Amino acid sequence: MKKKQLLKIELPRVTSNLPVIQLPDQLEDEDSFSSGKVIEHVIAPQSAAKLRFDQVIFEQVSFENVSFHNMELMDVIFNKCNLSNADFRDAIIHRVEFNQSKLTGSNFSGSTIRNVTINECMANYSTFGFSSCRQLQFKDTPLIQSDFYESTFKQVLFKTCLMDGVNFAETSLNGIDLSDCSFDHLTVSLDKLAGCTVTPDQAVGLSKILGLIVKDQ
Repeated sequence: MKKKQLLKIELPRVTSNLPVIQLPDQLEDEDSFSSGKVIEHVIAPQSAAKLRFDQVIFEQVSFENVSFHNMELMDVIFNKCNLSNADFRDAIIHRVEFNQSKLTGSNFSGSTIRNVTINECMANYSTFGFSSCRQLQFKDTPLIQSDFYESTFKQVLFKTCLMDGVNFAETSLNGIDLSDCSFDHLTVSLDKLAGCTVTPDQAVGLSKILGLIVKDQ
């Protein structure tokens, strides 16, 4: 039996003894912050472009309803943060962890995502459409009704995730293993489904999605 290949993800290059830094109430285009920790801070709904965070740890920080397009996140950790309905379109995200955070309705469409772990988060209704995803892991994270339309996957892992209603239309699932996940319905493209690993029960469900009639013997 062929063994599953392990997903190797580079961890964020941050130290635990970073100094606490304070963010301004209003962030401006191209603001840059590095080598610090932000703790229990609420970022009010606002817009800014091309923000940069490098070697930053966010602890219980709220980004709810912000609009930060073309943001760069490099070596960043989000712990117990609220990113609900945050608009991070066209971001560059490299060596980043999201841990026990709320990503409900968050928008990462058009982003370049490398070496990212999304662990024990709530990510229902999130959007990753048109994103380039490499070395990305979702673990113990509900993704109900989330959108990966026309995304590019390479070394992407979904582990014990609830995925009912996820949209994978026009996204190749070759090499993607969904057998650890739970779903009743997915949106997929027939010509991009080859090479996807599922359980026998999931295969029956997918056959119905594709319009096949499955008879009981």
